Amino acid sequence: MTSAPDNPEGGPITGAQTASQGLSQGSGLSPETVQGSFLYNEDLAPVASERRSWSTYNYAALWIAMSVNIPTYMLASGMIAGGMNWKQAIFTVFLGNVLVLIPMLLNAHAGARYGIPFPVFARASFGVLGANVPAILRALVACGWFGIQTWIGGEAINAMITALVPAWKTFSLAVPVCFAFFWLLNVLVIVRGIKTIRFLQGISAPFLLLIGLALLLWARGKAGGFGPMLATPSKFRTFGEFFRFFIPSLTGVVGFWATVALNIPDFTRYARSQRAQMLGQALGLPTTMTFYSFIGIAVTSATIVVFGEAIWDPVAVLSRLGNPLAVVVAMIALLMATLNVNVAANVVSPAND
Repeated sequence: MTSAPDNPEGGPITGAQTASQGLSQGSGLSPETVQGSFLYNEDLAPVASERRSWSTYNYAALWIAMSVNIPTYMLASGMIAGGMNWKQAIFTVFLGNVLVLIPMLLNAHAGARYGIPFPVFARASFGVLGANVPAILRALVACGWFGIQTWIGGEAINAMITALVPAWKTFSLAVPVCFAFFWLLNVLVIVRGIKTIRFLQGISAPFLLLIGLALLLWARGKAGGFGPMLATPSKFRTFGEFFRFFIPSLTGVVGFWATVALNIPDFTRYARSQRAQMLGQALGLPTTMTFYSFIGIAVTSATIVVFGEAIWDPVAVLSRLGNPLAVVVAMIALLMATLNVNVAANVVSPAND
C-alpha cells in the first residue's frame, strides 16, 4: 500500500490535495491544472481515508430516519384500496425493498471502495461529460421531491402552531410562512455539511422509532385492537387477479427508493468498510419500511373505530389527538422525519455535481 504524498508546503495534507495529486499523477497534469478543471471540485474528490468514519449504526440510522416519513406511512394504502389484504400489502412492501437493496448494495460498493460520489462513478458508464446527464436527471427528481417534502414539513409546523395558538389558523399567510420556515431549516442543515446530516440521522432514528411505537400503542388502546382493516380479506378471487395487481404494486415499491439506489455512493464514500455499509443498509432499509408501513395500516384501521372514517394522512390523525402537548411532540417527530429524508435523499446527490 503506497503512502500519501508529502505536502511540499508543509503541514498536514488534505483529502482534496491527496486526490488532486493522485489524479495529476495518473493523467500527467499538474495538481493545479486538476484542481482548476471544471471536472474536479472538493465534493467530487475521493474522500480521504481518515474521513471515512461512518459505521454500521450510521447507515442503519440513515435508513431508519429516511424511511420514517409520510409517503412510507401511506405506502400500503393504495394496495389495500386496490384489493389486497394487509398481509399481502406488507409482503409487497418488504419484497420490494429487498429487491431494491440488491442494486443499491452493488452501487454502494464503489463509493466505499474508492470514496467517490455518484457523479464520478457514473463517468465509468457514461463518460466524463456524459455523466452529467444522469446527474441532472437525478437532480430533477430530487427537486420535485424536495418541494413535496418541504410542503409536508410546512404543514406539520402549521398544525403544531395551531395546536398551541388556535387563532393562528385565521392567519391568511399561515401556510406560506410555515413552508418558508421549514425551507430555512433545510438550508441550515445543508450549509453545515455532511457531518450535521450524520449527527441528525443518528439522534433521530431511535426517537422516531419510539414515536412510531407510541402511535401504534395509542391506536391499539383507543380502538380496542387494530379494527376492521386488519380483518378485511383480499378482494382477489384467483391468483391471476392478484398477480395482475401485485406486479405494478411491487414496481411502485421498488421505485420508491430507486433514485437513492442510484446515488448511494454519495453516502457510502464515508464508510469505514464494505461490511459497515452493507450490514447497516440491510438492517435499516427493508425492516423500517415494512414496520412503518404496518404502522400506517394499523393506525388507519384504528381511526375507523375512533373517528368513524379511515384517515391515511398522519398529520390529520395527529392533529386530532386533542392534547396540545401530544400534538406538539408528534409534530416535532414528523418535522424531524421530514427534515431527515429531505436533506439526505433530495439534497446530497444534486449538491455533489
